[in-house]
Amino acid sequence: MNLFQLFKASLMEPKKQAAVRILTIGKILQYVFLFVLLMTLVSFVELAFGLGDVTNNMDGLLQYIEEIKWLLYPFALVFLFVTTTIYHFVKISFFAFVALGILNFKKRRGEYRHVWRTAALSVTLPTLISFAASFFTTSFWITAAASLLTVVYLYLAIGYYPKMPSAQKKNA
Repeated sequence: MNLFQLFKASLMEPKKQAAVRILTIGKILQYVFLFVLLMTLVSFVELAFGLGDVTNNMDGLLQYIEEIKWLLYPFALVFLFVTTTIYHFVKISFFAFVALGILNFKKRRGEYRHVWRTAALSVTLPTLISFAASFFTTSFWITAAASLLTVVYLYLAIGYYPKMPSAQKKNA
């Protein structure tokens, strides 16, 4: 699967989200880093244009920022990328842990590494929704709805994981 196919699968195909558990971790990490990079670039553009709007009211701060702009923007971009990456990986890991509970509840076979890969795709659409909503409003309910949507995606995707063998087959 190429990265565009992974993105498409992450938006609307729980069966393919479950199927990525057999992909290499390198392909999934490549997808996650590209997704984080795109989010970081959009946030950086918002920061760059929003910083001018905020500082128009404060002349001294505006002059100071104009003097160090060449230094401020590269560090801001790197800092934004690193923090967004850490946040996104922690979020994927948390939802993978939640998915382990769903996996046991639904009596499906899998390991943490499998559900981590599935969670990496399952967080894409909720992240995009909450990211887009953050431009207009900041609310706890948007974050809660995005988290619930991620859990729903995981629940649907785990439905396509193989079932646990029954106890009768183990004893035979």
